[in-house]
Amino acid sequence: MSSNRLHTDFFLRDVLEVAPALLGKYLARDYGDGIIRRYVITETEAYRGTEDLACHASKGKTARNEVMFRQGGLVYVYFIYGIHWMLNFVTGQEGDASAVLIRGLDDFSGPGRVGKILGLDQTFYGENLAVSRRIWVEESGLTLPYTSLPRVGIHYAGEPWVSLPWRYIVKRTQD
Repeated sequence: MSSNRLHTDFFLRDVLEVAPALLGKYLARDYGDGIIRRYVITETEAYRGTEDLACHASKGKTARNEVMFRQGGLVYVYFIYGIHWMLNFVTGQEGDASAVLIRGLDDFSGPGRVGKILGLDQTFYGENLAVSRRIWVEESGLTLPYTSLPRVGIHYAGEPWVSLPWRYIVKRTQD
């Protein structure tokens, strides 16, 4: 296993620390073909537990979101619109029910595209990033400037949740 792999303790922090800290890290994926591909994480979105009305945990623990109530460092995937697997990393201590949605990798923007590129499915649910042989996060040594904006597609949550700047995006350099 890679010595640059992030350990569980990285994910045991508050989601508002972890989400921007993931920017510039490598998301590593072993597709089982003997080649490990690494992608730079370029966009994330924070969902902060049961008090956050945009978070899947806001209505309590269900079969779908149960993994969010475990300790940080696990994968939370869910299926949306009947076509996309969305990738999230659980953060915080057991019971916090927070997660970071991975919205962008390299030049691929959008969480649906991320799931497709990574070939995600329900078997990734609950995967431990510290020991998985299929998916993990690595330190890259990159420190990239970023901006924070309101989250996308959460109008149902109402204010203040719609306007909170909990979406983090790497700033692109101009050529």
